[in-house]
Amino acid sequence: MSDPAATWRPMAQADLPGVERIGEAVHADFPERPDIFAERLALFAEGCWVTAGGYAVAHPIRLGAPPALDTLLGALAADADTLHVHDVALLPALQGRGLGRAALGLLRGVAARHGLARMSLVAVHGSGPYWARFGFADAPAAEGLASYGADARYMVAKT
Repeated sequence: MSDPAATWRPMAQADLPGVERIGEAVHADFPERPDIFAERLALFAEGCWVTAGGYAVAHPIRLGAPPALDTLLGALAADADTLHVHDVALLPALQGRGLGRAALGLLRGVAARHGLARMSLVAVHGSGPYWARFGFADAPAAEGLASYGADARYMVAKT
């Protein structure tokens, strides 16, 4: 694969069933209702991307306020200052090909276009060291983190 970024495209409504299937396969321990992804796409389409066998979803939040797992946002925070990476999920056969790095690059571009100087995420499945390679470091979270389990880590990076 010569350019992993070239395989990503903006998510469309028609992609949502595939996104749900990938989410169920990759994050079986962290189920979310189908309307979670539909809402993220409706509220902030710029942060929603797909590739064959994967997706990336991000949206603006206030620093330190990640939404709880399986929670509708209702609206984007007017005082949002951080692009929150809700999820980057790739089927196992696609992992290790640079697609996660490419997705993160796309999302950094989204953050920059919106004047958001930071990105955040909740690391699960022991993925903290993976995200640390891209500049993410542990940070305090005021809310939302407990729903992801005891080993979840809220992490933040500069864009």
